[in-house]
Amino acid sequence: MKISVTSYSYGQCMSRDGWSIFDAMRHAKTVADGFEFSGIPVPEGRDPMEVAREIRAFADSIELPIVCYAIGANLMEEDLDAEVERVCRQVDITEILGAPVMRHDVAWGFPEWYKGTKTFNSVLPRLAEGCRRITEYAAKKGIRTCSENHGMFAQDSDRILALIEAVDHPNYGVLCDLGNFLCADDPSHIAVGKVAPLAFHVHAKDFLVKPGTMRDPGAGWFRSRGGTYLRGTIIGNGEVPVEQDLWILKNAGYSGYVTVEFEGSERCPDAIVIGAENLKRYIANL
Repeated sequence: MKISVTSYSYGQCMSRDGWSIFDAMRHAKTVADGFEFSGIPVPEGRDPMEVAREIRAFADSIELPIVCYAIGANLMEEDLDAEVERVCRQVDITEILGAPVMRHDVAWGFPEWYKGTKTFNSVLPRLAEGCRRITEYAAKKGIRTCSENHGMFAQDSDRILALIEAVDHPNYGVLCDLGNFLCADDPSHIAVGKVAPLAFHVHAKDFLVKPGTMRDPGAGWFRSRGGTYLRGTIIGNGEVPVEQDLWILKNAGYSGYVTVEFEGSERCPDAIVIGAENLKRYIANL
């Protein structure tokens, strides 16, 4: 396994300290083997494909592989055809970036237009159709697609497995986020054990955890689907069994990138450095 960092981890540096995406890439080069983009910053009036070419050229110039491109999507938009087409244009961006994997979201819940039964299984055929059409397009370009366990709606391992089974395409898998299963109250080591054979990419993330029966701990904390309090923190400082999860992934044959995803309140970029160092140590000990 190798280490990468997602641009999402640098949100604090960009908003508070004025870092550019190129500053983030330079920093990632000092601590990791690759870089993931959570969308690309496109200034007003610029062509996204032109911006992607500039980013790719810079990444090549500092010898920093772009290992994954993660984008937003909602296959519960009323016009499924239009959303699939939009996401396929993001596959074109992925190709320009040279990333072998693209992650796209699935859905965030039931929109107002939807009048059917409000269960995950009731909309599973629609979600699977959208994912299948996107991955069929991506496969022609040599790009694998996957969806991540996040967003509360398609977050727990059983829903992820059901979706992948319904899509039923070898080019489609899961972006396995080690921490996000806690948001659906799904124990990480059990959930990772279920989806590990289907992992195309991995996010390492950590959370501090407090039971929902306790007093609200205040700013910086949010609640899981079942009401548990969670707060992002440096990898290795929280309660996610990161090293155990990596052992599970290795035993399942995963040998790809493990991406540092930091969303805590500790100072960035120090938190990224510490998290990356911990990950390297965990991987070396496997």
